[in-house]
Amino acid sequence: MEWTDGRTRCLWANPKNEKYIRYHDEEWGVPVHDDHRLFEMLILESFQAGLSWECVLNKREDFRKAFDNFDLEKICDYDEAKIIKLRENPGIIRNRLKIQAAVNNAKIFREIQKEYGCFSDYLWHWTGGIVVYEKEKSSSELSDRISADLKKRGMKFVGTTIIYAYLQAVGVIYSHDEGCFLEKRE
Repeated sequence: MEWTDGRTRCLWANPKNEKYIRYHDEEWGVPVHDDHRLFEMLILESFQAGLSWECVLNKREDFRKAFDNFDLEKICDYDEAKIIKLRENPGIIRNRLKIQAAVNNAKIFREIQKEYGCFSDYLWHWTGGIVVYEKEKSSSELSDRISADLKKRGMKFVGTTIIYAYLQAVGVIYSHDEGCFLEKRE
């Protein structure tokens, strides 16, 4: 694949989509410990179910506006009127079940924060704070365990494949392809 800047990137990165290139180069795989960012990415990844990440990424700014910049407390307080308004918003993915799951998952995210002090501590405790280096997977024992725990707590749209993608996105799992200019090894 030819890149205008001469850098080789992961095969999934679309060279014709500047947002995707920036996401690949600046965000994907970078360890995140900020709860606000972890929450945003969890919600966005849950909307990816059955769709491409590029589709969700292209709508990220619209999602931020529609979901009050992913303000956890505001989303926890969304009522049926707000859910209807979201379902009518053409800038986002308007799947009723995913929108309802976002509100539900926000409440559980907040419960996890209370239990662990912050969601970051919950998420990173699964690896002892260590980044996992692995490639060419769409799920793992780690994503299986975290997915099962989140489901047990009542979260929706958090299957092992979605959680694996989430862990890659927030840098718990580092998966840049061999030959990518960002490839690292343990």
